[in-house]
Amino acid sequence: MVLPTGVYRADHVGSWLRPKPVLEARQKFADKEITAEELSQVEDKWIEDVVSKQIQNGLRSITDGEFRRAYFHLDFLQQLDGVTVKGHIKSSDEIKRGMKGPPSLSVTGKLGHSKPVQVGDFKFLEQAIAKNQPAGATTKVAIPSPTMVHFRGGRASIDIDSYPDLDVFFEDLARVYQQELDDLYKAGCRFVQLDDTNLAYLCDPQMREQAAQRNEDVNALPKKYAELINAAISKRPADMTIGIHLCRGNYQSQWFASGGYEPVAEVLFKDLNVDAYFLEYDDARSGDFSPLRFLPENKVVVLGAMSSKAGQLDDKETIIKRLNEAAQYCPRGLEQLCLSHQCGFSSTMEGNMLSEEDQWAKIRLEVEIAKQVWGEDLSQ
Repeated sequence: MVLPTGVYRADHVGSWLRPKPVLEARQKFADKEITAEELSQVEDKWIEDVVSKQIQNGLRSITDGEFRRAYFHLDFLQQLDGVTVKGHIKSSDEIKRGMKGPPSLSVTGKLGHSKPVQVGDFKFLEQAIAKNQPAGATTKVAIPSPTMVHFRGGRASIDIDSYPDLDVFFEDLARVYQQELDDLYKAGCRFVQLDDTNLAYLCDPQMREQAAQRNEDVNALPKKYAELINAAISKRPADMTIGIHLCRGNYQSQWFASGGYEPVAEVLFKDLNVDAYFLEYDDARSGDFSPLRFLPENKVVVLGAMSSKAGQLDDKETIIKRLNEAAQYCPRGLEQLCLSHQCGFSSTMEGNMLSEEDQWAKIRLEVEIAKQVWGEDLSQ
């Protein structure tokens, strides 16, 4: 089976541990000691470094590590017209005073896309990859799923004057994403990953209850989200691959939700018009592999069977065993599977509780496992 363009047998979600100089520069920027341009110069240097390390350690899907973001979703979403993020990266003084809690997102006006969000970052990443002259690498852009604008706050977080009718809100949200994908495609991007916590959160009984208390129909919401995502990607050209990553939380090695994929499985695999699924499967919180029985023959799952949350290496034979167990539920067996860690190593700038040396050792093991299971060509 030929994998979708941009997907590899040894793959990854996208974020990497931030080097100390990047974190220091971010703090200086928050303290107003350096300019935005000076911060970008530091980020540029270390993005070039992490690109080299990805290639050196055997990966072919290359990202900028999300080094320009504090949060995997908010830094992108706050650049859309009509979206307001309250809160900010804390200064050292605020940290000393014990200020806690992440920023919150709300829709305070009509949604719009007055400028490209990721195109500049994509172009820089392309240049950084070209310097390394890798064979057959893909420039991967990861952006938050459009569902991230709705789920956490629901109706209460969306301005009633701007959107008395939520159907219009969802239409505008889809249109904004269509425009961003169009800008990325015209810039040369051929692989986009949507990062989505909400479909996974709807597998958690407690989070389903919380959503119900916000007057959401938790049984209808997965289908509504599938319709939203499908509309958002509906105008992408045939040669642009779309993947979706489902996550149950990934903050400093902590998780936030539990529950197998069964409540959303049919919608996820039968209704969602994406090419690849990056699924969290590193421990029992994600349930068993039986939901994979709904996987169509023409799609692939990047199985997040390894853990990005801990420094110790996963057991090689255990991972191979789990891949074979998962394959039993896929129509075409192992052909439809790839391997990754369950999430990135740094969904927020703080990062998970492991070292950079641990991170790259885990990637090397992943590549080794993938070659043992599928052979040397990681694109087949």
